[in-house]
Amino acid sequence: MLEGVSNDAAWNDPTTMTFRGFGGISLAGDSWGPEDGPLVVFLHGGGQTRHSWKDSGLALAKAGMRAVLLDARGHGDSDWAPDGNYRREAMVEDLMGVIDQLGRPAFVVGASMGGLTGLLATAHPRPERITGLVLVDVVPRPERAGVERVLNFLSGHPEGFATLEEAADAVAAYLPHRRRPRSPEGLQRNLRQRADGRWYWHWDPAMMSGRGEDIDLHSNVLEDAARNLEIPVLLVRGALSDVVSEAGVAAFRALAPDAEYAEIGAAAHTAASDANDEFTDAVVDFVRSHVNGS
Repeated sequence: MLEGVSNDAAWNDPTTMTFRGFGGISLAGDSWGPEDGPLVVFLHGGGQTRHSWKDSGLALAKAGMRAVLLDARGHGDSDWAPDGNYRREAMVEDLMGVIDQLGRPAFVVGASMGGLTGLLATAHPRPERITGLVLVDVVPRPERAGVERVLNFLSGHPEGFATLEEAADAVAAYLPHRRRPRSPEGLQRNLRQRADGRWYWHWDPAMMSGRGEDIDLHSNVLEDAARNLEIPVLLVRGALSDVVSEAGVAAFRALAPDAEYAEIGAAAHTAASDANDEFTDAVVDFVRSHVNGS
C-alpha cells in the first residue's frame, strides 16, 4: 500500500467510529484510509478535537495508511467523564483500549496533551502495542511561560461568547502568528450554543482541574519514559513555539538520542495546523521508514 500516493476519491470522507474508553465512557473517532494500511492513531491537544487532524487524515489515507483520529475524553463528540477523571493515567488507558479495539499495534501521533499521553503510554504494560511515536511540540520539560499561556486560554471565557466573531477574536489574540480565517464558521466544531444563546467552548471545564501543576508533577515521569524509549520516535517542533524551546529539544534528545527531529519554520505550538503540509509529509516519511521495523 506504500509504493505510491493514491488519489482514490474513496478516501475523501472518513468513517465515524465509537470506542469504549476507560471507565466505560464513549470516545468518538474518524477513520481515514484502507483497513489494511499501516495504522496511525492521532491524539489532539487540549481544547482541540479530532477535526484538527482532518487534512493529515486525508493525506495519510492517500498514502495508503489508515489514520484514526480520536476525540479525547471531555472533548468534541466524546463523553465528558462523569467522575471528572481527566488524569493522564485515564487518557493513557483510553489510548491503549482504543488500540486493543483496533486489533493491532499502531503508530501514535500526539500534539501537546496528546503527545504527553502517547509518551506515557510507551511505559504502559505491553508497550509493543505502540509501533512508533510522533511528538508534536511537546517535551518532558516545556517552557513554563508558554504552558501558562495555553492554560490561561483554555480556562478563559467561562461566560462564553455572544457571537462566533467574538470567539474568533479570542482565537486570533491567542494565535497572532496565524492568518485569521475569513469566516468564523469553522469554530462551530469547537463551540456549542446553549439555551442562553451564547457560544461555549465544547470541552469539559473540569478538564482544567490541577493542570497548572502538571509540569512539576509529571516531568520526572515523562523523562523516565523518554529515557526508556525503544521504539522509533520523531519530535516535531514549531520554530515559533513558546512551549518547546531549543533547550527543551536538546534535553529530550539527550534522553532519547536515537529520536529523529524535524523543525517547522513557520509554525508555533500548534505546529500541525500552522503548516499542515510540511507536518504531514514528515509523518508520512516517518511511518514509511519504520513500517515492519525497516
